[in-house]
Amino acid sequence: MNSRFVSILLSFLLVSLTDFAQTQTLQAKMTRENFMVVVRESIGANRTEDSLVPTGRTKAELPDGKEVALEMAWWDFIGDTHIRFVFDGPESMRNATPRDLDRLGITSVHEALTLALANIKRVYGQPVAAPWEGGLMQVEGRSPDLDSSYFLDRSFWQDLVKKHPEGVVVSVAKRGGLLYVPLSESKAVERLKREVTRLHASSGSLRVSGALFLFKDDRWSVFQAAPKQ
Repeated sequence: MNSRFVSILLSFLLVSLTDFAQTQTLQAKMTRENFMVVVRESIGANRTEDSLVPTGRTKAELPDGKEVALEMAWWDFIGDTHIRFVFDGPESMRNATPRDLDRLGITSVHEALTLALANIKRVYGQPVAAPWEGGLMQVEGRSPDLDSSYFLDRSFWQDLVKKHPEGVVVSVAKRGGLLYVPLSESKAVERLKREVTRLHASSGSLRVSGALFLFKDDRWSVFQAAPKQ
């Protein structure tokens, strides 16, 4: 075995070991403890079903202009929304993939959602409702970036409609702007119907949904569809 071949082999092994170490370090930061969920916009969508459907493969463009197919742990939800499972970090969030769910032993989207919401509540607090403006209520935790995730906390809305069996109208126009009002409060409902478009349009990269939703009888429905874009 000549010295040049040995040198190439050693270089290859060093790169492989470095890549393996980096992968192990990255996976160590992507655990069940920092596994969370966010709500994001699906521009132009208007799903009427209260259900979670895998988004499937999506395309991304590389800096050199090439397109690559990616499969992320994303599920289409209701109206113009979809959910993304992520790993929370000190400065940013990393999208999870189906492979990550397998690695963590998560076998269904409902199991993933239960774990993700439990982690959000543990780290950022239980959802708390407080008066906002014009009779509207705002739902908050300890991180505005994750307030919109409480839209997915079905137990919170179930408890709320015990007090308002007629249902509650909900807006998740932006990440830090989860609003609701009981359906019986007609003036506040009309205000929310007018405000949601402005709140959504003015939120820039933080916007989520241009629609309004009704939670009643333990299910979501589209109360006012998002404007066509």
